[in-house]
Amino acid sequence: MSDELPYIIRPNPADPRLTERVRGIDQTGAPMETSVTVERALTIFLNSQEIVTAMTINDYPEYLAIGYLLNQNMLLQDDEVTGVDYDEELSVVVVRTKRKTDYEKKLKKKVQTSGCAQGTVFGDLMEALEDVSLPDAELRTSWLYRLTHAINTTPSLYLEAGAIHGCVLAQQDKPLVYMEDVGRHNAVDKIAGWMFKEKISASDKIFYTTGRLTSEMVIKTVRMGIPILISRSGFTAWGVELARNANLTLIGRARGKRFVALAGESRIVFDQDLAFVEEESTKHRRKAAVED
Repeated sequence: MSDELPYIIRPNPADPRLTERVRGIDQTGAPMETSVTVERALTIFLNSQEIVTAMTINDYPEYLAIGYLLNQNMLLQDDEVTGVDYDEELSVVVVRTKRKTDYEKKLKKKVQTSGCAQGTVFGDLMEALEDVSLPDAELRTSWLYRLTHAINTTPSLYLEAGAIHGCVLAQQDKPLVYMEDVGRHNAVDKIAGWMFKEKISASDKIFYTTGRLTSEMVIKTVRMGIPILISRSGFTAWGVELARNANLTLIGRARGKRFVALAGESRIVFDQDLAFVEEESTKHRRKAAVED
C-alpha cells in the first residue's frame, strides 16, 4: 500500500550513504551484524557568516540549511535567495541572499534546547510569533488514522537502522514529503526549506513528527504557518501553552486508535467509527510506543 502513496519526497533506506553494517554480539554473546545510521557534520553559512555546525544524515543539505535559517528567523519569508552552494568535500553549505545580513550579536544569545543533535533556539525567536495568525482548517479523524497508518507502514531509515526521527508534511490524509534525520529539528528544517524553495502554501497542510511536542517543535510549526501538528509522542507543558496561545491544533500520543488533543480542538471533526480502526502492529511500533 505505502509503495503506491503519492510522495513527492520519501525516505530511501536503500541509499548506501545513510547506513553502515557493523558487527557485534547480541545478548547471548553470539556474533551478529546490524545496520547503523551514519551521521555527518554540516556547517551552515549565511552569506559570509558561519552560523552553526549540525550533525545530520546529510541527504538534503540545501533544504536543511534554508529551513534552519528560516526557523531561526535569520532568513525571512520575503528574502530573495540568490544561491545555495554545497561543497560535499568540505561539508559546507552557503546560503546567499540579496539582503545583507549580520547576526553576530544574535549568535551570542543562543540557548541550548531540549532538541537532540544540537538543536538551538535564539533569544529573540519568540518575538517572531507575536504577529502570527494561523489559518482556519479542519482535521477529520478519518484523515488522521489513514495518515498515521500510511506513515508507519512506509519503508524508512528508522525501520532499517533506527536511531532517527521522522517528520512528514501532509494534506488531508495524503503524506507529501517525508524527511528523516538524527535530530527531529533537522527533519523539520528540511521540510521548511523545501516549502520555501518550492513556494508551497502552508494553510491547508498537516505536520506530523515522531518526536516530542516541545516548545521548539511548536514554535517551528507556527513559524511555518501550518495549523495542525501531530505526534506519536508526548507533550511538554510549555509546548502546550505556546500551542494554545497560537491557536495551533496540537495532537500527541497518536498511535493506533488513540490520540490526545491539548490545543486547537475546535478544528477536529470526529467522522471515523473507531470500530474500523486497527491498532498499531508490533512490526511498525516505534519509539514512544508505550504509555507516556
